[in-house]
Amino acid sequence: MKVLVVLGTRPEVIKLAPVIDALRPVAETLVCATGQHREMLAQALDSFGILPDVTLDTMSPGRSLNVLASRLLAEMDGVLERERPDWVVVQGDTTTAYCAGLAAFHRGVAVAHVEAGLRTKDLANPFPEEANRRLLGQIVSRHFAPTERARENLLREGIDEAQIVVTGNTVVDAILLARRAWEQVPASLARAGWHGKEPPHILVTCHRRENFGETLSGICKVLRDLCKRYADHRWVFPVHLNPAVREPVLRELGAVPNLVLMDPVDYEASLYLISRSLLVLSDSGGIQEEAPTFGVPVVVMRSHTERREGVDAGFATLAGQTPERIEAAASAWLDDPERREALRNRANPYGDGRAAERIVASLVGQRVEVLSD
Repeated sequence: MKVLVVLGTRPEVIKLAPVIDALRPVAETLVCATGQHREMLAQALDSFGILPDVTLDTMSPGRSLNVLASRLLAEMDGVLERERPDWVVVQGDTTTAYCAGLAAFHRGVAVAHVEAGLRTKDLANPFPEEANRRLLGQIVSRHFAPTERARENLLREGIDEAQIVVTGNTVVDAILLARRAWEQVPASLARAGWHGKEPPHILVTCHRRENFGETLSGICKVLRDLCKRYADHRWVFPVHLNPAVREPVLRELGAVPNLVLMDPVDYEASLYLISRSLLVLSDSGGIQEEAPTFGVPVVVMRSHTERREGVDAGFATLAGQTPERIEAAASAWLDDPERREALRNRANPYGDGRAAERIVASLVGQRVEVLSD
């Protein structure tokens, strides 16, 4: 059996690395890197020691989603014609995932979707991710749902129950796969002056398209206010490379004395920073899944989340995008250490670290051990 795994962004690498690792002993496995996020993609590939078999060049600054999609479809068509895989494996809701899945569908190649079934039910939020994953759901042959909630979403859309496998989320597998690299100070942070004896901090990340512009200005304002209010805390903000994020953040937050602005960090450093955080403020989907492994709460700076499991389990607060609600949610966590401490030994709602094992068993036709609650 020949399997083509397609990825183009850092989150896709993180969540597909355990699948690639589990696939290689049992199937001919090819990795195609589309280059949708070139710099951060390379960083993540290096973290997991993945060397792509096929490398595409589909993205450049300022390129529209339509141009990116057309390039992806054209380039993937050539890859599929040349490699002729039995399966194409994609992850999540990126333009890479949707276009690779569509190109495979057009070629009559079976598509497996890792992290299928996440929904906000709002096509504009997140954009274009909600549309990408809904459209993928109509052309996929095997839906690997990370949770029972995701499975129920797929069933409501008329997906055949026999095509759905509940696996857990591969992000938990990835954390375990990278454990030795983040338990000590990662080399990238050591070079930046970290020594492992710093007090706990508050971690901030922000990169989603729906937070650009005035919304991001409001987030910067609330961060200035929070840094002033909690002046005895260290705040850490790895700033995304996208100019729509980087330029306003550096301009508006560059002079805040207890806020450390830094370049994007590699995966091991990201896990290290999360694991030593009192709290995370983020619009990232992946961090909503990663933080529970460390018992760290998350303030989600979005109006909707497709990861309600973390909210329902008490790990996350869906704060919305207004400064007042973000500040109130952050303060509620920072002012209540007992509430934070209660998370430390609570089970991760996103899985047990065996998602990749279940995915590969399903692909090769073996019996899949059901994910227990």
